[in-house]
Amino acid sequence: MAEWRVEGFVERRELGRGAQGRVVLAQHERAGTPVAIKYLLGADPGALAALRAEARMLGSLTSPYVARLYRFVESERGAAIVMEAVDGVSLKTVLGEHGALAPEAALTVLKGSLLGLAAAHAVGVVHRDYKPANVVVRADGLSKLVDFGVAVLAGQGSASGTPAYMAPEQWRGGRAAPATDVYAATCVFYECVTGRRPFAAATGRAALMNQHLSADPDLADVPAPLHDLVRRGMAKDPAARPAGAEAFAAELEAAATAAYGGGWEHTGVRALAAAAAALAALFPLAALGLGGGAAAGAAGGAAGGAASGVGATGTGTAAGATAGKGVLATATGKAALAAAGTAVVASGAFVAVQATGDDRPTRPAATAAPTAVVRVASQSQTQTVASLPIQLDNAQYVTVSGLRDTALQQRVNAALRAPVDRALRIGRQFASDPAARRACAGKPEKVRTTVETGLSGPRLLSARYDLFSDWCQSADGQPPGEVVTLDLTTGKRLTATDVFRAETLTKAGLARLKRLVPERDPQPGDMSWHERCLRDEGFTRAHLSPTVVPGNTSVSGDSPPSLSAFLTPTRFELAWFTSGSDGCHRGRFAAPYGKVRELLKPEFAALLPG
Repeated sequence: MAEWRVEGFVERRELGRGAQGRVVLAQHERAGTPVAIKYLLGADPGALAALRAEARMLGSLTSPYVARLYRFVESERGAAIVMEAVDGVSLKTVLGEHGALAPEAALTVLKGSLLGLAAAHAVGVVHRDYKPANVVVRADGLSKLVDFGVAVLAGQGSASGTPAYMAPEQWRGGRAAPATDVYAATCVFYECVTGRRPFAAATGRAALMNQHLSADPDLADVPAPLHDLVRRGMAKDPAARPAGAEAFAAELEAAATAAYGGGWEHTGVRALAAAAAALAALFPLAALGLGGGAAAGAAGGAAGGAASGVGATGTGTAAGATAGKGVLATATGKAALAAAGTAVVASGAFVAVQATGDDRPTRPAATAAPTAVVRVASQSQTQTVASLPIQLDNAQYVTVSGLRDTALQQRVNAALRAPVDRALRIGRQFASDPAARRACAGKPEKVRTTVETGLSGPRLLSARYDLFSDWCQSADGQPPGEVVTLDLTTGKRLTATDVFRAETLTKAGLARLKRLVPERDPQPGDMSWHERCLRDEGFTRAHLSPTVVPGNTSVSGDSPPSLSAFLTPTRFELAWFTSGSDGCHRGRFAAPYGKVRELLKPEFAALLPG
């Protein structure tokens, strides 16, 4: 009997085949949009019901680090998942070809995976089978996770993972949780940085199980600054691991910056891009002439290639007509696909798409909004003010390209670079003080910025900047950072009055905001950040307003607000920035978007995830 196929698509190439089914690269019959389809075999009704439920949750997931799931299809002949497709190769293939990665590259993979896992955990989905074959590296050096939820087909218990990366609780048959994915991600990180799997010397399944249950990983080949990350992520007790994937990503960021400097991620992305480019012949879409591949710098997201280790990843966003009972992941996913002509932005690249009312993918119309590519750039330069050198040291900032309106793109990029300009302005002000120059005694002043990208589309872009100065080693304390949140259709930088309802900006409203958005990572001790830093007086309207600098006309603007909204793919954050070094100059507060929507302007809330 011929193998069944989802109606409305033409299969172009089989990407892999395994015990759970096969993965094919396909195109929509009329639109020609490429997708990856995973056909599932031999699943019992209970497992299919669980996967169907997870598909509904995954359909609401929009993250630049996770391949989109568009449709879960069932018929009397089987089930299938229609997924986003992008050009790339699996991390398994990269490791097989290149062996151990540079620490910065390994950290970059882990960070992206943790952020993708965090986004999935936020909608209630645990991966269960994170492994190198389920991470696809694109030609631009960024990566995406694939095959969420498919591990449930191996059985409802947690022991459905891949033995080399299974957490102790999976070996014991316990329930999978976010901490289970953290363990697996750390195992893969260990493999990336050492070139071998944890406990690779174990012979046989029983020996491997015993090692995962009781042995510490051999850290001899792990760089010393990264030992604690591996120990924490591979703790035997799930409760001893980081609180979640997002919390672990924050720990990683701090450790990586301390060990390899503020440009570590830029270095890692470049190394991964080079490794992927060397394997461009394996890019499935490029081989068929359907995608830009390595030459284009790669747009789009990853799709499933777990059966073979080759990623089906590509340039389109699509959902297809189906046979049998087609279940579009969620109404949210359907609405996202129906948004025609919207610029879609990720920390790499996505593709703007249009979809008709019946969810068929179509090619972008000639007048559709173009893809906007978001990247983190860095700059180093030296200026001299009154004989004092000011060194801009690997300062990071976000850039956007691909907007059709050149003037709009220039405004957007000027706003995104403004924190770097402000850091230089602060450096020049310091250097213009004769007393400061005397204290420097000829030593240069070093200033830099680091940036964390948050929400990256379809319409809003949010970036959190930290500013640093060494004051030529003559003083301590740091300048205040800032958040830049932009409307990509107008270039407008959003302020508190654009984000919050008027009643939220009252004394009572801000008190409620404080209650609903708690401290993200509270420090041990008897006093909260509010008690230590604001004497528990709470936020005020003045905290949300910039400080006007008389006579300032530069693009870097006035001094930024002490308190700003920072939008991440998974939650709403408040970022606190003032100058100083006492632990009160920075603060982070976070809550799920659903918890704060009623405090936000409806037209703004409509642009947020979830």
